[in-house]
Amino acid sequence: MSCRVSWRKTAGSENAGRAVLKDWAIVKAQSEHGSLDKAAGSGEIRLQEIAGVWKMAGYNEEKIKRMKDLTAILLPAARAYYQESRELMSNREYDQLYDELLKLEEDTGVVLAGSPTQQVGYEVLSELPKEAHETPMLSLDKTKEVETLQEWLGEQEGLLSWKLDGLTIVLTYEGGKLIKAVTRGNGEIGEVITNNARVFANMPLQIAYEGQLILRGEAVISYSEFEKINQEIEDVDARYKNPRNLCSGSVRQLNNEITAQRNVCFEAFMLVKADGIDFKNSRREQFEWLRSQGFDVVEYQSVTSMTLPQAVAAFSEKVQSCDLPSDGLVLLMDDIAYGESLGRTAKFPRNSIAFKWADEIRETRLKEIEWSASRTGLINPVAIFDPVELEGTTVSRASVHNISIMEALRLGEGDTITVYKANMIIPQIAENLTGSGTVKIPDSCPVCGGQTEIRQVNDVRSLYCTNPDCQAKKIKSFTLLVSRDALNIEGLSEATLEKFIAAGFIHEYADIFHLDRHQETIIQMEGFGQKSYDNLIAATETASHTTLPRLIYGLGITGIGLANAKMLCRTFHSDFSAMRKAQKEELTEVDGIGEVLAEGWNRYFSSEKNNRQVDDLLAELTIEQEPESQEEEVFAGKVFVITGSVEHFANRKALQAEIEKRGGKATSSVTAKTNYLINNDVTSNSSKNKKAKELGIPIISELDFLSMLGGDDNAD
Repeated sequence: MSCRVSWRKTAGSENAGRAVLKDWAIVKAQSEHGSLDKAAGSGEIRLQEIAGVWKMAGYNEEKIKRMKDLTAILLPAARAYYQESRELMSNREYDQLYDELLKLEEDTGVVLAGSPTQQVGYEVLSELPKEAHETPMLSLDKTKEVETLQEWLGEQEGLLSWKLDGLTIVLTYEGGKLIKAVTRGNGEIGEVITNNARVFANMPLQIAYEGQLILRGEAVISYSEFEKINQEIEDVDARYKNPRNLCSGSVRQLNNEITAQRNVCFEAFMLVKADGIDFKNSRREQFEWLRSQGFDVVEYQSVTSMTLPQAVAAFSEKVQSCDLPSDGLVLLMDDIAYGESLGRTAKFPRNSIAFKWADEIRETRLKEIEWSASRTGLINPVAIFDPVELEGTTVSRASVHNISIMEALRLGEGDTITVYKANMIIPQIAENLTGSGTVKIPDSCPVCGGQTEIRQVNDVRSLYCTNPDCQAKKIKSFTLLVSRDALNIEGLSEATLEKFIAAGFIHEYADIFHLDRHQETIIQMEGFGQKSYDNLIAATETASHTTLPRLIYGLGITGIGLANAKMLCRTFHSDFSAMRKAQKEELTEVDGIGEVLAEGWNRYFSSEKNNRQVDDLLAELTIEQEPESQEEEVFAGKVFVITGSVEHFANRKALQAEIEKRGGKATSSVTAKTNYLINNDVTSNSSKNKKAKELGIPIISELDFLSMLGGDDNAD
């Protein structure tokens, strides 16, 4: 199964296609003999009907398939010619294929993402705006029994399809154009990812239907693409764990050029709205119509309660060979009106149900409990057992999560246990058949040897290391220091930092800039090589030239985010020495710094160890002076929140910079301290708009903001 070519027809649609081919031949013949107008006028052929049936029967489908094939041929040829100074085909051949693609786009009214006829413009956003769904997107009720599916379907006909394991997206088209894409989020509020959806590998950017179309589908990354991306990551520990995690991160990128590189695909699974189209009260008709508009539709089978067992068995046989990640099946009522008449519960719609694969359970012997320390100080028990085959792979360990679960299972070395894979992915202990309960909880940390303690939050008991200098805890501070908004060192993932700290390469911040002392060892480490090492050293060199706000943010002082760091630098005119020595009274005069943050700042710099570590780090850095703004600080003391898309600035970061240049501050959440919410859609019912209205905070547009500046000459 491929996300690029997933065209499937039933026998019924093929027969309809043959009938229409016959009619189409008549139309074509009469057109060639100049009798088309007469034929249409005499009622022999109803062109509108034929065109409509033709699309539903696969005419558009075949054209769109050809468009995809042409794109796959033309893109490599263009890349070779323009970027690599070589030819894969002659100019004449290229032009012929290009013109054919252009004609097909005109005929179908469909333009697919990635088409060589389109100019791709990438954009970097400052954040993903959030938006409330018009109706809640509920999860599905679940079963693992085929008999339950049969009973649920009853005398109705249904559609059985893959339950794809990606990220659910809602698309809106108007006037034939994609205007909005929103993630499912928590079901009530999702993130607007329109910018990214436009570069999905198979996304129709333009469709023939010009009314408002709303549909749902799953953004997914195929297993083959997942493996390809992981193979390009030399650091084994930095590789992605599964396609769903990779897809989730790819869909939510702020830079959609990264999304485009990941070959994310969209598989439609539900039509929500398309006025003016007669779907004959059938979900199957909706699926076929979506296909005719250029969408890839999730693979499905029409079923009755009698044919369900065979259909489920057929899908289960395809699981291992299916290239798109799936964690089960979905059964949907074909009768639209009947399904909707069933209504919904507080949690689930009643017109569809999910089928989860029955867990494959194996019996094995528990060898030991391994204690795994994390960067937060939490120490998790991990069960190590004799290897068993589960869902096609060999497993020998499973997380027990916390002490409460471990004690409930009464685990002990040598116990006979049963294990399974939750959702066919995550190894878990199902049951302990022996129940000896002999595992001892360690009183010292397995990493640093420091004292441990059991803490209870609500009903959950967990084990923690109490040593503030535990090596495992160091990772959190180093991860922040090298993050994008701090020093921004590419190649130093959390997994790589763990390796380097464990190997003794990094003890304090400054050590990051002396990794060249360990060149030979790093090159020999698993997942590394000369190229990875060279890239890492180059990244640290680039990062050594930074700004003071980035440095301050990267130190991880409690409550001091990047915005607060900028305000401190502005107030103290970038005099870091004065900042370090500032008393609480001076600090609280800085906009946004209250007593709690001031006390946290003083506490950090009262530590001799912290000061020494900062001094050593400063010795490795070149702090680039940011010119102080000459603009009048008309927004001094004012707090803004920016949401939605912007029109007069390059992006929201540019608007934020304008606010800060004028003495103001931009934050991400609407609170009682917010002075203005900037949203071009002033009347929207977004969560931020609602919160602002509740608190009586003015909601202003970009034009309102520009008028506060006295014009828009600074915007572009």
